[in-house]
Amino acid sequence: MAFERRTVMGRAGAATTVAIDEGLRAFMLKVYNYMGLGLAVTGAVALFTASSETMMQAIYGSPLAWLVMLSPLAFVLVLSFGINRLSVGATQALFWAFAVVMGLSMSTIFVVYTGTSIARVFFITAATFAAMSLYGYTTRRSLASMGAFLFMGLIGLIIAMVVNLFLASSALQFAVSIIGVLIFTGLTAWDTQRLKLMYVAGEGGTAVAEKKAIYGALSLYLDFINLFYMLLSLLGNRQ
Repeated sequence: MAFERRTVMGRAGAATTVAIDEGLRAFMLKVYNYMGLGLAVTGAVALFTASSETMMQAIYGSPLAWLVMLSPLAFVLVLSFGINRLSVGATQALFWAFAVVMGLSMSTIFVVYTGTSIARVFFITAATFAAMSLYGYTTRRSLASMGAFLFMGLIGLIIAMVVNLFLASSALQFAVSIIGVLIFTGLTAWDTQRLKLMYVAGEGGTAVAEKKAIYGALSLYLDFINLFYMLLSLLGNRQ
């Protein structure tokens, strides 16, 4: 009887593990789908805006430029701190609006850099992101301590970027780009593992799971975009 009970418990545990694995794969697939579609929207809006001289003049030839540049931060703050109070529909709407505004903000890269170098850096970013996200998903090593270190590095990076707005130092910009690549490469792995653990430990219904997927997509989207910016600063060919 004892053997039978252990067998039944073992089968139940295995069934639970399989259910978690299947649910986790579905959850992460939804996260990557949201993220991928968000990047596609951003890229399409950026390219369309850059190709329209009228829109570029309307945005960057007026104070509207400040609104376009600062609006993405407002969306990130609302989604990050208010997601628990938002409905699924509102969360989705904010995410897509954020992707559109980011596209408007990123349209200037097509003026500064050549299209060929933008495409090349995008594929380099995609390959790097995929490798690090896969590592974060599959590794059994806890990346929690690395996350704390990267967060402190991110704060220092932001301070350096603000300082360089006044100094306009090419040497400091180069250092910021190098450190930024390292930080956002690490954050990609850390965020992926964090999302995986959040799913395994999390509770809630369908609505909560959907909002978690959008929040996860936002986190990985930001890692990708910032990594892209840093690599473009290093490897991009200017017009």
